[in-house]
Amino acid sequence: MIYRKLGGLEVSALGLGCMPMAGIGPAMYGKADHRESIATLERAMELGVTFFDTAEVYGPYVNEELLGQAIRGRRERLVIATKFGFRLADGKVTGVDSSPENVRRACEGSLKRLGVDTIDLYYQHRVDPDMPIEETVGAMARLVEEGKVRFLGLSEAGADNIRRAHATHPIAALQSEYSLWERGVEEDILPLCQDLGIGFVPYSPLGRGFLTGQFSKRSDLPEGDYRLNDPRYSEENFASNMVIVDAVKTIAAAHSVSPAQIALAWLLAQGDDVVPIPGSKRRATLEDSMAAVNVKLSAADLDALDAAAPRDATAGDRYGEVGMKMVRI
Repeated sequence: MIYRKLGGLEVSALGLGCMPMAGIGPAMYGKADHRESIATLERAMELGVTFFDTAEVYGPYVNEELLGQAIRGRRERLVIATKFGFRLADGKVTGVDSSPENVRRACEGSLKRLGVDTIDLYYQHRVDPDMPIEETVGAMARLVEEGKVRFLGLSEAGADNIRRAHATHPIAALQSEYSLWERGVEEDILPLCQDLGIGFVPYSPLGRGFLTGQFSKRSDLPEGDYRLNDPRYSEENFASNMVIVDAVKTIAAAHSVSPAQIALAWLLAQGDDVVPIPGSKRRATLEDSMAAVNVKLSAADLDALDAAAPRDATAGDRYGEVGMKMVRI
């Protein structure tokens, strides 16, 4: 494993997105086996992964509990990131809520479920349009003063809110979707983060599985898979988006590695402050993804990938209508 900096945090160059491990609901990529999830977390630590990403809303709650179980007695050197920002009722999301009261409530709950005294990186999961970012970040900053949080982060924030948040308290990292099939952040968000010294954490770095090459047609998705409602997996867009996968597969074959490793290596080549967090719930996929740190893409490889997946070329929105209203605010 190699290591990088997110603001003042040193982390493994690839983190582990823990969301799929809870196996709760259609948004969790299907069912997960508890023992295999724990074994996957343990194997990640063996491989030198130090950066683990979860959230209150994953499950909700059970994903943090799972991670807390796995890291018990292994806390040293690990960087634990979690998120707040949704209003929950009866286990369901009923809206966003980044009020100072909810910031504190969520933090106290996350600390307990994770079994830690301090959260290393605390993200606002989605910007609350009804709450000034200064008030939210101010409440987060008070948690830093109290020693309950070390560093602050945002997720899917727009440029103006990033600037205002960073002026209120230093922001260590921005987590937003970024991959060969979602390059929108390159226009203004990624350059802004680099100017401000904010690290960048791409989620869904494998295009929700699309870039792994495991699907050749839409019907390959299992029944009930939430991606059947993903605009980019739709009948009208699937074939067009396979052009990107074909290019990834070609370069993967030339390097004798998996398509997933090529997609992750491309992200790692975008800057030393970029730390992708591929999700996994099985050791086999974890091991494959983490091997991407050893893949070195040539200038010709990068040019070929850029040509196959230019910015804004992917067919379809990355979320449905409701999801799109919650990003880049």
